[in-house]
Amino acid sequence: MEISARNALKGTIKTIDVGAVNTEVVLEVAPGVEITAIITKASAERLGLSVGKEAYAVVKASDVMVAVD
Repeated sequence: MEISARNALKGTIKTIDVGAVNTEVVLEVAPGVEITAIITKASAERLGLSVGKEAYAVVKASDVMVAVD
């Protein structure tokens, strides 16, 4: 896989929640660390996603903010 985004985190699919239009995918990228993505149902089908399969969470953003109390 070649991609220009600088943040690609490899993980394992923990859950997939298929809706009428969108699908929620939860990836575990480290023990106890999860990232949730909402993608189209069509994309999830095209990618052949299934629980236990490895996938990447790709984050492309011009800004990432950090906040504290």
